[in-house]
Amino acid sequence: MKENLTDEIVQSFFEVHRTMGPGLNEAIYHECLLKEFRRRDIPFESQKRVQVAYKGEVLSRFCILDLVVDSSVVVEVKAVAEIAPVHSAQLLTYLKLGGYRIGYLVNFNVPLIKHGIKRYRNGYEP
Repeated sequence: MKENLTDEIVQSFFEVHRTMGPGLNEAIYHECLLKEFRRRDIPFESQKRVQVAYKGEVLSRFCILDLVVDSSVVVEVKAVAEIAPVHSAQLLTYLKLGGYRIGYLVNFNVPLIKHGIKRYRNGYEP
């Protein structure tokens, strides 16, 4: 993983929120993050599909992760009144399924973005 990558990711959250503010839908914030990551030369995959298996048998369905940054950090974008336990559970499951160590759950529908960012490491919220 690139040094200071997570700092750049978080700065991107702040920049998008500073520019756009709260109150838009999730798809708009997602697209803004794509543009901000490109501006910063941060490598990412959008709408990454992750295969799911049940008892060793691969399913025809898969999970779709909002963003995977530099093949190592999962970013789930939300624009909701408040983060619910199911949102955290979703991100923790994505980390486990994809073998990722770090994940961010970011809710842009907050007055101050610092209150909308949750970081997870090794499947737990520090």
